[in-house]
Amino acid sequence: MLSALDLARELEAGTLTPDALFDRIEATIAKREDTIRAFTCRDLAAARAAARTATGPLRALPLAVKDNIDTGDLVTEYGSPIHAGHRPAVDSAIVALARRLGAVIPGKTVTTEFAFFHPGPTRNPHDPEHTPGGSSSGSAAGVAAGFFPLALGTQTGGSVVRPAAFCGVAGFKPSYGRLPVVGVKIFSWSLDTLGLFAASVQDAAFAAGVLAGRDWRVDGELSAAPTLGILRQQPGAEADEQMQAALETAIRSAEACGARLVELSLPEVFADAFRAHKTIQDYEAARALAAERDLAADQLSDHLRQTLDEGWTLTAADYDTGQATAADARRACQDLFSGIDALLLPSAPGAAPRGLGSTGSSEFNRIWTLMGVPAVNVPGLYNNAGLPLGVQVLGPRNGDKVALAAAAWLEACLGRGQV
Repeated sequence: MLSALDLARELEAGTLTPDALFDRIEATIAKREDTIRAFTCRDLAAARAAARTATGPLRALPLAVKDNIDTGDLVTEYGSPIHAGHRPAVDSAIVALARRLGAVIPGKTVTTEFAFFHPGPTRNPHDPEHTPGGSSSGSAAGVAAGFFPLALGTQTGGSVVRPAAFCGVAGFKPSYGRLPVVGVKIFSWSLDTLGLFAASVQDAAFAAGVLAGRDWRVDGELSAAPTLGILRQQPGAEADEQMQAALETAIRSAEACGARLVELSLPEVFADAFRAHKTIQDYEAARALAAERDLAADQLSDHLRQTLDEGWTLTAADYDTGQATAADARRACQDLFSGIDALLLPSAPGAAPRGLGSTGSSEFNRIWTLMGVPAVNVPGLYNNAGLPLGVQVLGPRNGDKVALAAAAWLEACLGRGQV
């Protein structure tokens, strides 16, 4: 994989040129893209040319963009044949911002249909017979394959954290609203959150902090050992044996490195909030995609069409009740972080499932997306077959740097093998 921080330092020092970087990237893509299929489209020549004159903190760094995020110079199809060949007039806010800061866009990456469940063609770089996760499939797989150091994704349920876990990369979903979603194809306006993929937590913190205009960097810092809340159970989520073993490994590693551990359980309102996520998501999706449902229903997958139809039967009263439940749970969530720095729990039920017909379950992610808290997948653990197993570190809402610092600290502990 390519470290964004290492590349930025080499480019700044002049020990690496943009052309040499793109030579490396193009060689890797030529070797593996036919198998991985991370891209929907790409223009490496244009990105190379832009990199030669780029300035700013992300100078010349390739940043791939999930195909539900508008780009003015590249086709944006939202993972749906309805929008085949669609070319937005201008960039989304996040892409325009990234370009201003020096990043260059090598291409668009595969998303599931409208960033929901129906999978695209992308395969897991660790084993092409396994899913890369979704909906940010191509972004996670492309970072893992070494096609680019950074990639944008979105999360409505678990679409950043889960594919990051399955592909063995760092995935960071910031607090809700920290990155602008103007120009993102909205599925659920209360839930959709931009996120970032990178080789390590430090890399993700560096790039996300630049994009957010916030001091989120955690590289070069000697963070104190955090106080971690341990969540072994949550509503609607169950880890398999190897994931449970990986969580125990992470817990032992953290304790060996000096963390203080606090066993926690979730208040009862979280069970109601877990169900409320679906109500809020489906109600909003039915309205956000009303035009596609009305004008091109035959080009929607059966699963999405059924979800939109069910969402249309939900009333405003149902929706308001779901939002009230979410608000109650957010207040309880704030109290949950009293006395701890971050929460530690699985990123997914297990490793990436075999087969490409599903992108896996978001059961360990949905409630935290609804809470709007920052979530970081920490790579470094594997199952018996050599597939990645991710654990996630969660911080309090708007405590993004706290979450990133704890995640980077844990990643270093796992790298040292202290168990």
